Amino acid sequence: MITFPTTRFGSLQVREEQIIHFPNGLFGFPDLKRYILLDHKDTEIKWLQAVDDADVAFIVINPFLINPSYQFDIPDAGKELIGLEDINDLAVLVIVRVENNTLLANFHGPIILNSATRLGAQLVVESPSVYAYNIETSSLQK
Repeated sequence: MITFPTTRFGSLQVREEQIIHFPNGLFGFPDLKRYILLDHKDTEIKWLQAVDDADVAFIVINPFLINPSYQFDIPDAGKELIGLEDINDLAVLVIVRVENNTLLANFHGPIILNSATRLGAQLVVESPSVYAYNIETSSLQK
């Protein structure tokens, strides 16, 4: 077990096998390589919390829940980086931020995770860069 502090969730204790390793870190955070996924209440939203920095946590969601037709190609280098051999081990998330009562999902920088190897990477893909969901009107905009 590993115990570490967080500013949002207090002290957390997790099994080592729950940690997701990002060999290249995430954009803007190249030195933070270890993260865990935490559920956000009873929703599809999750938190990607850095193990080595109490202040760093990202709201993430499965992009296909927002846009079922979302698609992108994973380059061979990306597959190799996370050791992806079986597509059934792949999970995809996008980072979400809240701005002026609107949830903004970054579809241009998806996070790919291999559930078998517990390795992850963030990609840059050519797709619509942001989908916005207005909290007040419950409407989705591209």
